[in-house]
Amino acid sequence: MHSKFNIGLLLGILFTVWGCSKVAPVSSEEITLHTNWQFRQVGTDEWLKATVPGTVHTDLHSNGKIEDPFYRDNEKKLQWIEKEDWEYKTTFNVSASMIEKDSIDLNFKGLDTYADLYLNGKLVKQTNNMFVGWTIPSKQYLKEGENELKIYFHSPINFVKEKASKLDFTYPADNDASDEKLSIFTRKAPYHYGWDWGPRFVTSGVWKPVSLKAWNSAKIENVQLVQKKLTDELAEVTANFELTAAMECEAILTVSSADHLFASQTAKVRLKAGENRLPLTFQVNNPKRWWPNGLGEAFLYNINTSVEVAGEVCDQQDERMGLRTLEVINEPDSLGESFYVKVNGVPVFMKGANVIPSDSFLPRVTRQKYEKMMDDAVTANMNMLRIWGGGVYESDTFYELADEKGLLVWQDFMFACTLYPGDKDFLDNVRREAIYNVKRLRNHPSLALWCGNNEIQVGFDNWGWEITYQYSDELRQKLYSFYESLFKELLPEVVAEYDAGRFYYPSSPISNWGKKEDFAKGDNHFWGVWHGEYPFESFKEYIPRFMSEFGFQSFPSFKTLQKITKSEDLGLTTEVMNTHQKSYKGNKLIKTYMERDFIIPESFEDFVYVGQLLQAEGMKLAFEAQRRAMPYCMGTLYWQFNDCWPAASWSSIDYYGEWKAMHYYTRKAFAPILVSPVEENGEVKVYIVSDLLESRKGLLKVEVKDFNGKVLASQEKAVVVQPNKSDVYLALPSSDKYKNAFVKVTFQGADNSVLENVLFFQKPKNQQLPNPQIEMHINKVKAGFEVKLTSDKLARYIFLQLDGEGYCSDNYFDLLPGEEKVITISDTTFENAAELEKAIQVKSLTDCYPQKS
Repeated sequence: MHSKFNIGLLLGILFTVWGCSKVAPVSSEEITLHTNWQFRQVGTDEWLKATVPGTVHTDLHSNGKIEDPFYRDNEKKLQWIEKEDWEYKTTFNVSASMIEKDSIDLNFKGLDTYADLYLNGKLVKQTNNMFVGWTIPSKQYLKEGENELKIYFHSPINFVKEKASKLDFTYPADNDASDEKLSIFTRKAPYHYGWDWGPRFVTSGVWKPVSLKAWNSAKIENVQLVQKKLTDELAEVTANFELTAAMECEAILTVSSADHLFASQTAKVRLKAGENRLPLTFQVNNPKRWWPNGLGEAFLYNINTSVEVAGEVCDQQDERMGLRTLEVINEPDSLGESFYVKVNGVPVFMKGANVIPSDSFLPRVTRQKYEKMMDDAVTANMNMLRIWGGGVYESDTFYELADEKGLLVWQDFMFACTLYPGDKDFLDNVRREAIYNVKRLRNHPSLALWCGNNEIQVGFDNWGWEITYQYSDELRQKLYSFYESLFKELLPEVVAEYDAGRFYYPSSPISNWGKKEDFAKGDNHFWGVWHGEYPFESFKEYIPRFMSEFGFQSFPSFKTLQKITKSEDLGLTTEVMNTHQKSYKGNKLIKTYMERDFIIPESFEDFVYVGQLLQAEGMKLAFEAQRRAMPYCMGTLYWQFNDCWPAASWSSIDYYGEWKAMHYYTRKAFAPILVSPVEENGEVKVYIVSDLLESRKGLLKVEVKDFNGKVLASQEKAVVVQPNKSDVYLALPSSDKYKNAFVKVTFQGADNSVLENVLFFQKPKNQQLPNPQIEMHINKVKAGFEVKLTSDKLARYIFLQLDGEGYCSDNYFDLLPGEEKVITISDTTFENAAELEKAIQVKSLTDCYPQKS
């Protein structure tokens, strides 16, 4: 006995040293239930093939029962679907080995939304929240061999009508594109009911994976990794296990490194039947820190956790851990009220965008699409994305990729732009939703903060709901008490209990854009440009401490529009184009702004091209003004990154993933070092803004040239760019004779890297642009094709339009006289240079102007 004990002890020590994650195969069994599905409209006898995960709309389309919901004005023809009930069913086999397990759980990652679940004819669950997963103990309902699962989806519209009819007031759900404002009663993606950039498709279905898991003794429900200490020498982390045990038993908990980067830790524990919460602390020597994009490696530790009972590994769970400190500093200071993010002790300027769901039909968003989204963000030098509160808590894939790529996530809870009920049933439902998603997301190092809602506080204070909806003072106070119960009590309590230490605040923005003095206070959504119809130049005047929303609309590319229309639909005022424009004054307002800065083109195709330039130039002005203002301003998150369907919107990337002009501009404006020339008080001042944590030496050169390339003035200066700072490094006098000239600024680093920017002195419509002679040479290279462009005179806004697929390394750029521009075209289907040359069209702004005789 003594010798056996010593051998066991020795083995235990070896397991600890070498980080073995488990001593035997995991005994649990899990199968997905994604096949053999059928569905029907309740009240009919026709069962059709269904896809799970999926939605009713996509299933109807794949069966040829409806046309493409995004094509032309089909949206209007498909509103009947939301008012019907739908039934889904499948059969599946349960093996003898599964039936012999202690417990079997039916697991739904997401059901949309009011669903009755039947196993072999027995009602086992009724669901009421799209945003949570559902685990149903099911062994008693199952049998060896074939089993049947049926799901009855109630119409999310009809289900809440009775509740709404009992109210003697209307909630201010202005984005709900229906006469009956019913969306607020249902915990379902708000944008499904319509928004000012998206259609109304109120979906139903099994929208996330479904599985059956059989297990013995104990299973891991959740493991929270809590960083207790972090220095350059040591990290101390506690793994808080949440387990369910089928019976009282002895167990061994293990935390180990899949990469052998720290020593494993084990603990013998006694589990009680039911829920158990137990901590296990481990240490990492000489830890590597996780950094946001642009500042260092987003290093991740692969963690394995397991529970063992009677020599059998019952369950295991893999996690990834990023070690970093993160603080959101929101406090009074000498300038007003700060709002900035500090990572690993360093204040970091946040550069990024607001993200909406990538499709109206969420199961269609593939991992490949998420990967492209994240790569597009990283390529554009972003370090933060905001998950906006009118969509969904994103998929696990989204956060995993954000962790890998160093993209911080600002996470709203799913509430936006309206007041919500305050009854016990509603609040209990929200509490379950909040707990579920806080626990699901809290281990991600990318998660920066929790925000209670989007724009509800500022809406309550400033949008005149009490007048529009004729609220009495008593009712207004009652509705605000609902607001406080939800956003100032329930949600912060959940965050404090389940994700202690993470920053939470009730509503974004803190300050309203209507008052100039509010720009010194916290974060701001500045909608003076667009909704207020302020000129783009106001971006230089209205700079907040943190800009968490602002934007300007454009159409997607003409190529994208052709995919969803007929030729007769293409125009600024056609019925189909208006269907794909959800802002109440969108197309007209784009034209209004265009008239201020550009000559209006005659063709709609040219209008789309110039409209993208308009958006890009306006947003460039804002990005640079906000970055120049650091550290007063410490963040710029524009509205919006992406689209959920092909339409005119504020996005920089359209539904099909094609970059608009704005995204190319964003990449340059968000570069780690930005050179930014600006006219101020009769001078051209050259700012250099650096987000880097080390200084950079280089040569700064400024040239003023006319449109033919003649140098009118120049200066150069050796400079040392200071880290994490914005400053003026050079200035030269402005002059009236520069009206038809431009300033080119170049910073050449000691490592021979080159950064450039150009400043014009007049709006494009007032510039006397020459007719350039553009030459193009194409060569096949390993990465695709290399396109070399030159011009004898200034060619503004070169647009390389491909009749086919391909990604341009740059586009919508100014081709300066006498200079060569080299573009790489990758991800193409073209086989040789001659084929590409036939398929490429080179357009500049002068091509949109009437030709001079």
